[in-house]
Amino acid sequence: MNLKAVNLAVGYGSKTVVRDINLELAPGTVTALLGPNGCGKSTLLKVLANLRPPQAGTVTVNGKRLGDYLRKDLAAILTILPQLHHTPPEITVRELVALGRYPHRKNGFFFSAADREAVDQALAATHLEALQNRYMRTLSGGERQRVWIALALAQQPKILLLDEPTTFLDLECQLEIANLIRSLNQTYRLTVLMVLHDLNLAANFSDRLLLIKDGFIRYDGTPAEIMTPDVIGDIFNVEAEVIRRDDGKLYCLPLTVKNPV
Repeated sequence: MNLKAVNLAVGYGSKTVVRDINLELAPGTVTALLGPNGCGKSTLLKVLANLRPPQAGTVTVNGKRLGDYLRKDLAAILTILPQLHHTPPEITVRELVALGRYPHRKNGFFFSAADREAVDQALAATHLEALQNRYMRTLSGGERQRVWIALALAQQPKILLLDEPTTFLDLECQLEIANLIRSLNQTYRLTVLMVLHDLNLAANFSDRLLLIKDGFIRYDGTPAEIMTPDVIGDIFNVEAEVIRRDDGKLYCLPLTVKNPV
């Protein structure tokens, strides 16, 4: 399943925040989108998910413009998990995950055996079987994030867009969520595009990094190509050391701000 943007410009009103976007997501890969605060990462993600219209250019899935899909049909192919979620307090884990079946349900109401099986699989894949009858208000932040990922997985999409899926989580939960995303990518051949702030998580759980600054995608490449002191300094205005472990994993150690305000 192919997601492609051609000559894309995105923004709000007359203000353009990112322009000249030409990208294609390789099926079955994980891509991380990074850049300074306010550079347009989330706005770009919303346009790619058909939640906002582009100012210019086109976005297609399998050669078909997003706007030419029925919303329900597109939701069965592509789903987005936003940064902030508003959860009814008196809804159980299973009830929330079941909402992900809406694009597949006949007339939007009939819940079939296939729907129940998809919910069961989503709960199992995100290790939530033991929590499925718990109310969402009783869960920790990391557990709630796994539920939302399960909801997206229950849609059985081919393309998954994630807006800062590890924000507000502690270190353990960040690693759990990053590992879960990579596992789902490999198990279901999901194509994943996620906005992240943590360069180390992005480098070690992604196949490709896109770095935005000053309205453009400034760098596009593998973690090994992107994780250099020069690139990190250019994008994030910091002096940094890049450490390569014996297993090949790369880590950025920020040292100081290059040009303090």
